[in-house]
Amino acid sequence: MSRGERRRRGVPVDGMLLLDKPVGLSSNQALQQAKRLLNARKAGHTGSLDPIATGLLPLCFGETTRISSVFLDADKTYRTTIRLGIATDTGDREGRVESQSPVDCNSQQLHAALDSFRGSFAQTPPMYSALKKDGQPLYKLAREGITVAREPRMVTVYSLAVEAWRDDLLELTLSCSRGFYVRALAADLGEILGCGAHVCELRRIAVGHLSLDRAVTLDRLESADAAEREKFLLPTEQALAHLPEVHLPENLAFYLCRGRPVRAESVPQGGLVRVYSAGAGFLGLAEITEDGKVAPRRLFRAG
Repeated sequence: MSRGERRRRGVPVDGMLLLDKPVGLSSNQALQQAKRLLNARKAGHTGSLDPIATGLLPLCFGETTRISSVFLDADKTYRTTIRLGIATDTGDREGRVESQSPVDCNSQQLHAALDSFRGSFAQTPPMYSALKKDGQPLYKLAREGITVAREPRMVTVYSLAVEAWRDDLLELTLSCSRGFYVRALAADLGEILGCGAHVCELRRIAVGHLSLDRAVTLDRLESADAAEREKFLLPTEQALAHLPEVHLPENLAFYLCRGRPVRAESVPQGGLVRVYSAGAGFLGLAEITEDGKVAPRRLFRAG
């Protein structure tokens, strides 16, 4: 089989699968399993989860891969269990233990420490991350014992709630912006409290408007027949249902689909929109520019 033939294996499948990723798999491993089960030719995920993490992993297939950046940039919601008193080099339970200390803090001290993680602040990404330095992923450098300087990045935690605190186990629910590392939160919290800490469980329960309660497991996907598997897929338009709609007359849709921004009536102020034409229906994704025009971003059909 030629390389070109291998690339073309599978059939055209379009849509988004909301996967409940199991523990122990990387996001790419989970993607490849789902891709095989759907016999899909083209697929991609919308932002990785660590192997120890479970929960919502939106997977895009076919033409829907063109909108993956919408969900890569989306806010995320997590439930996590942090173990206080033990710091690891990875910031999670799979890492090498670097220090152990007694947990000697009260509720007031804990909540005061957590307050520093609410709102917007600069967070230094962990060495064990997929960020790259001179083309090399940081986690590969870390495995070789190499530590490099990382530029702090502005992140936002919109909500942070303590669900339970028993002995050295702290359960939190948090909603955050793109680029936020829960493992970095655990490590930084441990430093503030003076006892060290790491993530021992992590579950993503929402990506933007997409929630875990609509997700399917790999086991459920595998037990379904081919026709049922297709029914698990959200159409592209439905995956974007949280965005406002803009309806264009056919003459404006004609120019938009040829790459030209157009001026339409009754458009929202800025941001991404779903765009429709009276003649062709759903066209795809557009953006409202600063001067109020509708500019094409990811279109799926000609108007």
